Amino acid sequence: MSYSPNGVSIHPSVEALTTATAARLITKLVDVQSRRGVATVVLTGGTVGIAVLDAVATAPARVAVDWSKVNFWWGDERFLAAGSPDRNAVQARQALLSRLPVDPARVHPVPSSDDAASVEEAAAGYALALATAAAEEKLPPGFESRDSRLPRFDLLLLGVGPDAHIASLFPEMAGIRTTGKTVVSVLNAPKPPPERVSLTLEAINTAEEVWLTVAGEDKAGAVGLALAGAGPVQVPAAGAHGRTKTRWLVDQAAASQLPERLLDPEGTGAGAED
Repeated sequence: MSYSPNGVSIHPSVEALTTATAARLITKLVDVQSRRGVATVVLTGGTVGIAVLDAVATAPARVAVDWSKVNFWWGDERFLAAGSPDRNAVQARQALLSRLPVDPARVHPVPSSDDAASVEEAAAGYALALATAAAEEKLPPGFESRDSRLPRFDLLLLGVGPDAHIASLFPEMAGIRTTGKTVVSVLNAPKPPPERVSLTLEAINTAEEVWLTVAGEDKAGAVGLALAGAGPVQVPAAGAHGRTKTRWLVDQAAASQLPERLLDPEGTGAGAED
């Protein structure tokens, strides 16, 4: 069983978390497709993020989704060779994309070091791909993207690091401070590899729904600070918000330092929406 104090869904184990998140993701895609035919999801990497994709690929309900009409993007990527097992796109392909009847034309990986001469060139290429998709997107009235540089993101998935980073936006670094851009290059990430490409916080926050999926005691401090109202420059996870919904999906260990007002059903503190 999971429970949701003020919208933060807490699960007893990482296995329960990944299974429940996969079920939610499938339900979300079915709902979007029922309303407009095509759905767009922004994927994340990390142990939990990839475990969720694996759970989607094996869930019986996966057949309810028309996978040929799902667009896939990534929130961030490591600037490595295209086939590197450390790339989020490679891990996602192994866990999910190669196991479902997706349309390859709807899969949009970040340019690799095989495709671009520098991480700055890769970031520019990804921004161009997003802008091109936005210009070509045909949406019914009422479903337009709010940013002409970006396609409509129905769902954007994020992990959270022990330092509270999201995508490749790290505390106090240039990426989390960047405004006016949809994509940023990261040259000196504090965890390897140092060169990365990431959506900016502005781009992340154009998504209709943002889900932050977090597991482990080492993430508890980051979760607690983010939901206690910390600033996004110091705690990037605190700045991620969907336009219509923000979900925090965590296991019991990651929830161990949540503010008491979020655990108190009578509390009035503002938590993530569920």
